[in-house]
Amino acid sequence: MHSSARVGFDNEKYLSMQSEHIRQRIAQFGGKLYLEFGGKLFDDYHASRVLPGFKPDSKLQMLLQLKDEAEIVIAIKAGDIEKNKIRGDLGITYDVDVIRLFGVFTRIGLYVSSVVLTQYDGQPSADAFQKRLEALGVRVYHHYSIKGYPSDLKYIISDDGYGRNDYIETTRRLVVVTAPGPGSGKMATCLSQLYHEHKRGVNAGYAKFETFPIWNLPLKHPVNIAYEAATSDLNDVNMIDPFHLEAYGKTTVNYNRDVEIFPVLNAMFELILGSSPYKSPTDMGVNMAGNCIIDDEIVSDAARQEIIRRYYTGMCENRKGQVPEDEVLKLELLMKQANVTADDRSVIAAALAKEEATGAPAAAMELPDGTILTGKTSKLLGAVSALLLNALKHLAGLDDELLLMSPHVIEPIMSLKTKHFGSNNPRMHSDETLIALSICANTDENARRAMEQIESLRGCEVHSTVILSQVDERTFKRLGINLTCEPKYETQ
Repeated sequence: MHSSARVGFDNEKYLSMQSEHIRQRIAQFGGKLYLEFGGKLFDDYHASRVLPGFKPDSKLQMLLQLKDEAEIVIAIKAGDIEKNKIRGDLGITYDVDVIRLFGVFTRIGLYVSSVVLTQYDGQPSADAFQKRLEALGVRVYHHYSIKGYPSDLKYIISDDGYGRNDYIETTRRLVVVTAPGPGSGKMATCLSQLYHEHKRGVNAGYAKFETFPIWNLPLKHPVNIAYEAATSDLNDVNMIDPFHLEAYGKTTVNYNRDVEIFPVLNAMFELILGSSPYKSPTDMGVNMAGNCIIDDEIVSDAARQEIIRRYYTGMCENRKGQVPEDEVLKLELLMKQANVTADDRSVIAAALAKEEATGAPAAAMELPDGTILTGKTSKLLGAVSALLLNALKHLAGLDDELLLMSPHVIEPIMSLKTKHFGSNNPRMHSDETLIALSICANTDENARRAMEQIESLRGCEVHSTVILSQVDERTFKRLGINLTCEPKYETQ
């Protein structure tokens, strides 16, 4: 049985335990808490892959339990707007993602009070973005770069440092500070607010909500290694929290950025609040995920698979010129630490064997029950399109030899592509294949039965022997299929 069908994480327990823990933390600070929310809020597919049972929108559901006392502030770094930074998992720019986040939160009844542009320096595109937000009725604030950050405390905690930043007006007990991605300035936003609140006579608190690394799992647990693999571009390294060890004699896991900034935070708390409420970075966190793992073996297996996928993604991005060689080496090292190799991802060998046998690009899929199917390149279909059709036939219990679509359907699409769209590749992409199949399903019983199985593809594993087009990659993402590719192109 493949691990994706088994559950290793208790989502219900997590929702109630987590919201309760945050309430306690609000109370600890006398009723005003700035909560830095790391990671993805409502589409945390990384978490749902490495913690089978964790729902991608768990954090959102948990916030909904606090919705009457919570408001959301979204931080985005002005420089990221300027350089059109892209959110890798969704392929959209950070500024577009801020508007998307605003829409999603508002739709489900969470209150988004404002957006803060961090490290603002008059960037024209940031100004244009501000106009867009204001047209949507969103308040926008500016925070600036502070020279000497984070070491020059006297300057940072002064009217020239945090004091120069806009004070973000908030009305609720819990202020959740989130962002489209890492490095957006969430923590600095929280601390700047603490400074401004204190000047106004309000003793607010700060806490941090990060799902990973999981502080109460071992340092080299596969789940924690998978997090390092996921953030290999950030130079984040998991480490034992030395402050926690010293204060309590307990070993907990944090990552380097939190450990490095802690003495600064501590000093800031002392300057702003008079004394620090925390003895360690671990103390600042409120994450309860580690207490909700119900089967360590299932979770560890899932995390090891994630590490292999991240390694292949890194190799492909390096081949595309998007990430440097040393990032691939770092991922290789994490593979060694987790004690996994490409042989542990069974679709890889299956796809390569099919390519070897047919002399053309091929692909393989593993279904939740462990069945492995393959697809080969043909005149009409690319390998992944063929694979999708084979998988849908198999899941619908249809004969492998059966043609789901007659060449009469496929050929006009191919001629449209080559004659009118100027495409060199006449073969159908995966999205075109599924659209064609859905049209056939209108009149053909077998095609209809195959179409009904599309949802069953979610969580399946696929490996392609060549780098796929963006179109195919997007289709697989939308179907919820975990895709890896060999780091080579079909045509050199």
